[in-house]
Amino acid sequence: MARNFKDLHEREILALAIALEEEDGRIYADFSDGLRDTYPATAAIFDGIRGEESNHRARLIELFQHKFGEHIPLIRRTDVKGFVQRRPVWLVRPLGINVVRKQAEIMELETRRFYEKAAQQVSDASIRKLLGDLAEEERKHSAAAESLEEEHLSHGEREKEDAAHRRLFVLQIVQPGLAGLMDGSVSTLAPLFAAAYSTHSSWNAFLVGLAASVGAGISMGFAEALSDDGSLTGRGHPWIRGLVCGLMTTAGGIGHTLPFLIPNFHLAMTSAVAVVAVELAVISWVRHRYMDTPVVSATLQVVLGGVLVFLAGMFIGSA
Repeated sequence: MARNFKDLHEREILALAIALEEEDGRIYADFSDGLRDTYPATAAIFDGIRGEESNHRARLIELFQHKFGEHIPLIRRTDVKGFVQRRPVWLVRPLGINVVRKQAEIMELETRRFYEKAAQQVSDASIRKLLGDLAEEERKHSAAAESLEEEHLSHGEREKEDAAHRRLFVLQIVQPGLAGLMDGSVSTLAPLFAAAYSTHSSWNAFLVGLAASVGAGISMGFAEALSDDGSLTGRGHPWIRGLVCGLMTTAGGIGHTLPFLIPNFHLAMTSAVAVVAVELAVISWVRHRYMDTPVVSATLQVVLGGVLVFLAGMFIGSA
């Protein structure tokens, strides 16, 4: 079971920092390898950052050995609450410059906040100094990651956006909201349409859809709020994220439930199917717009899942 960051001791904090630097170094090596053919200058930047991450790890290991001995316990990000989960790079090839830039910015933001929080938590002067120095160096990495945006954007007219604000908006609002919308839109399809096909009653289908939507919203809201306190990742207050996720989950289910307020069953069914199509299209667009998922990939993932759940509900309801 994952532990809270505030419960970690100095030995565990150093061990976690060593594991993070090793993982980040390998991710940057993957970025460099995936971009080298198309963006050789950017690949060189990531090579340099990877070298610095390796240096950070060596300094952390040296201090750990001096303070606590040779054995470094295995503590991973999944063992501690509050870390953004990073997708393996080999799952998202070919790499796009915008995808890499966004992930690099989030990585550096998270690592910097980790060192800042860790420095506040430890009492040993030498450990605190090293963690503070590493936090400052991670700020420089963040600047390098942000500069990639200007280097590779097209020369066309565009509005200036605050990159840090957009990152936090994605972390605090878009990610939990999208997770809720996807869950609410897809997970409620089976019970709703199973009830509709089995009873051929608009009112009964509406009650089932309403119950499924509200129940899913409560469940997803609590799950999101309890998953991360936001202290390390900058994802905001957990209950605000939970509220966003819960409301969007409920909204995702309510959207195709409301048409069953129409007394005519066949008209209600046709309207509900149309609403489902619009919902899946909106989710695909949001994934493409904010999560840099390719249009075709986003559409296939969302629509295929939705269609399969819809067919399952229809099949069960008709049995």
